[in-house]
Amino acid sequence: MAAGGGGAFPGAAEVGPWRRFAPAAVAAAPRPGRAAEPRSRSRSFSARPGECSGTVNAGIKSLYLTPSIKPRPNTCIESMPSEMLTKIFSYLDAVSLLSVGCVNKHFYHLANDNGIWLKIYSSCFQPKRTIREMKSEQTETVSLGCTVLRDRKPGYWKKEYIFKQIAAVKTRVMQLVKPVDSYTGVPCKAKEAIKASGLSWIIVLKDKNGKEHVMEKADLSFKDTSVAILWYGTNWPCLDILSTLKLFGLMPLLPDQSRAPRKNGPCRRSFIAEYHLANLTESSVAIGADKLVQLFSLNPGLLLGVWKDKNEIAFVLVSLHYHQLLERSTLGSATVQYDPPPSEPVLDDVDPEYGLHGYNMHLDIHGGSCTYLCETFRSLFCRRGDVANGYLRLTVISFKDNTKHLPLIGTLGLSWETDVFKGNVKDCCVMDVTLLDEIGRPFWCFSAPVCMELSSKASSLFDYMGHIYTIDYADSEGKVCVELVWLEETKEYFIVNLVLYISTKKVNNWYGTNY
Repeated sequence: MAAGGGGAFPGAAEVGPWRRFAPAAVAAAPRPGRAAEPRSRSRSFSARPGECSGTVNAGIKSLYLTPSIKPRPNTCIESMPSEMLTKIFSYLDAVSLLSVGCVNKHFYHLANDNGIWLKIYSSCFQPKRTIREMKSEQTETVSLGCTVLRDRKPGYWKKEYIFKQIAAVKTRVMQLVKPVDSYTGVPCKAKEAIKASGLSWIIVLKDKNGKEHVMEKADLSFKDTSVAILWYGTNWPCLDILSTLKLFGLMPLLPDQSRAPRKNGPCRRSFIAEYHLANLTESSVAIGADKLVQLFSLNPGLLLGVWKDKNEIAFVLVSLHYHQLLERSTLGSATVQYDPPPSEPVLDDVDPEYGLHGYNMHLDIHGGSCTYLCETFRSLFCRRGDVANGYLRLTVISFKDNTKHLPLIGTLGLSWETDVFKGNVKDCCVMDVTLLDEIGRPFWCFSAPVCMELSSKASSLFDYMGHIYTIDYADSEGKVCVELVWLEETKEYFIVNLVLYISTKKVNNWYGTNY
C-alpha cells in the first residue's frame, strides 16, 4: 500500500515536507488510474511539486535567517543632553526663550540659565561693576562675569531683564501721555503711547457649550478722542450658539518696537467688558441696516454687524475712548476689570450746593473715515432748577440761540468693510463725548455707535422749515439728546438742540455731595 502510494507520486521524498505546508497543492494532484482533469483558472498559478518544495523551503529559510530590522531610536529634542540644549537656547532672543520655557519643566530650568540671560541683559543695558582690589587698592570697571553667575540664583538675570524692560516701556509711555490737550482733556499723543506699549485687543466668543473662540487680528482706526477696533473674517462661529463676547486688552510682556507683536509671545490679558449674545434682539438695539448687513449696538461701545441672509457675524466693531484706556487695557486681570481710584472732591466757592460750573465739553461725530463734527463747548453750568428726576441738566446748544447752531459736514453714514465686501449704513455714526469738570479733569467720557431717527413732532422754528431728527444715547452715568434739522436747500443737517443729563449718583460720588 505504501509502495503503491509511493509509486503514484514521483519524488515522494521531496514532497514530504512540502505536504505539511501546502495540503491544498497535494490534494490537487490526480489519483492513480484517473486521467488528469483540465486545470481550472484558479489553479493556473500552481507549480509542480518539486518546484513548490524548493520555493517553500527557500521562503522558510529567508523567514528565519533574515536579520530583524531594529527600529530607529526616537531622536526627540528632549532627549538631547542638557549642555547641548543650553547651547541651542543661547541663540534665542528673550521672547523666544520665554516661550521655550513654557514647554515643560526641564526646558523651564534650562531657559532660566543665568549665563544666557546675562548675555541678553548686557546687550540691552550694558551693566558695569566697579571692583576694588584690597591689596593694590586699584579700581577697575569690568563687565559682569562668572562671579555674578555663581552668586545669583537661577533665573535672577531673567527677572532683572524683564523688570527693567517693563520699567523702560512704562517710562516711555508715561512721557507720551503726560501732555494733555486742553480742548479734549485726553493725552495729545495717545496714539503714539498705544503703539509704544505694544497694546492690542482681542475678543473671546463663548458658545453655549463653554467652548471659546479667540479673534485676535484686528484693524485699528485712531480718532481725536477714541480708537475704533474692527474684527472681520470668515471663521466666525455660528451666532445661534454663542452666549457671550468678552473684550480684553492684550499687553506683551516684552514689547519690541522694532518688530510687530508676536502671536504666541508671552502676554497679559486685562478684562475690559462683557456682552451677552444669547438673546441679541433683547440685549441690543438695532440701529440700522443696508442691503447686506444689519447693525446691533451693545453697551458699552460695541457694534455687531450681522449678515442679513445667513444670520451670521460679518464683523465686530468696538469704539474705546482714550480716557483711562491704557489703565483699563493693562491694569485689570483676566477676570476682573480695572477699578479706577476714587476722585478727590473739589471745593467750589461759587456755589457749594451745586458745583456744576465752568464745565467744558468736546464732541466728535464720525463714521469710519468721515468726520461730521468736531467741536468744543465751554462754560457749561447747571442751576438749581435744572436738577430733576435724578439728573442734572447741562444745556450745550439751545433752540432759542440760533447763533450756536452747528452744521454737520456731509450726510451721516457709518462705513464698514470686510475682506470681501464693504458698505455704508445711512443715518448711523459714532459719537465721542468728553465732559471736563471745572479744573479740566475728565468727568464723563464715552464713545459709542448711535443712530439718527426722524422725530414725530413738527418743527416750531421759523428759521428752519425741514424735518426734525433726533440722536439719543444713555448709559448708567448720563444721557445725551441731540436734535437736528435737515435743510433741503443746502443739503445739510443743523444741530439746533444739544442737552446733557448727568446722573445725580455720579455727581454725588464725584463731589461727595447729596443731591
